Amino acid sequence: MTDYPPEISDTIVDFDPDTLGRLPIRKDKLLADWRERNVPAAIRVIDALPEVAGGDLSTRAVDELLVRCHCEMQRISEEFQHGTRVKEVFDALLPALREAGRSRPLRIVDIGCGTGFVLRWLTAYGALGDDVELIGVDYNAALIDEARRLAEAEGLKCDFRTANAFALDEPAAVYLSTGVLHHFRGDSLWQFMKLHVRPETDAFVHFDFFRSAATPLGSWLFHAVRMREPLAKYDGVLSAVRAHPASHLLSSARAGAEFQSVIYGTRLWGLPIPRVFHMLVGLRPDVEPLFLNRFARRATQLGCLK
Repeated sequence: MTDYPPEISDTIVDFDPDTLGRLPIRKDKLLADWRERNVPAAIRVIDALPEVAGGDLSTRAVDELLVRCHCEMQRISEEFQHGTRVKEVFDALLPALREAGRSRPLRIVDIGCGTGFVLRWLTAYGALGDDVELIGVDYNAALIDEARRLAEAEGLKCDFRTANAFALDEPAAVYLSTGVLHHFRGDSLWQFMKLHVRPETDAFVHFDFFRSAATPLGSWLFHAVRMREPLAKYDGVLSAVRAHPASHLLSSARAGAEFQSVIYGTRLWGLPIPRVFHMLVGLRPDVEPLFLNRFARRATQLGCLK
């Protein structure tokens, strides 16, 4: 696979994997790393970030920048009607889990939820049912604080936590994510999928960029027009360009997780036109036919890769 550089946002924050405590980032060392990669856009973004005594990046400035970028991401998600896209999957999946006799509540855990747009939208408009519980998790406490603030301002009952999604006390029936899979490179992708294998988990639904020949130019043009923050422009284009091919997502899911896996969203309006997002869906074998009974027509419209 092509060895793409990291996204800027992946290099300006770091966390202890066990405690999730914030780790310091030396600004001079980080700039040296990006100069070695010869990426002027990243150098300009990082150079503009203030540092604190000792030469570390200011965590406050970094968090404020990330929150602004997630605000831009939410606007784009709204324009692409991503909430509706997620809801149509759960409109088929949740009844399937109920029919299969799964215990309640049916808990959906959103991995890397950021400022919580997807769960806040589902709470406001999803009508998923009183037996459904929504939990959003992210390592970054600043993003979780913003998600909680927005949920409170909007009068929404969804839970947001600074946590590892796979270390929660409450088991997840379904794991969900948007724009997360491409961050896992090499063996870490199938290792991530392996974490889904737990007795209480019946499904996963992971949305990510659909990479095609049109992606580099199309993504660059779109982000140049729609994004304001330089970090959002750079990371947004790179996210799309380095997204995993559908075949690689499928093989990694099948190597790591004990689910029936399929990719939906391989074409637009039934035509050979690439979509912006596709989704990797994994289901327990006894849940799959119950899901397909409700989702088969939409699956045909979306196109699928098995």
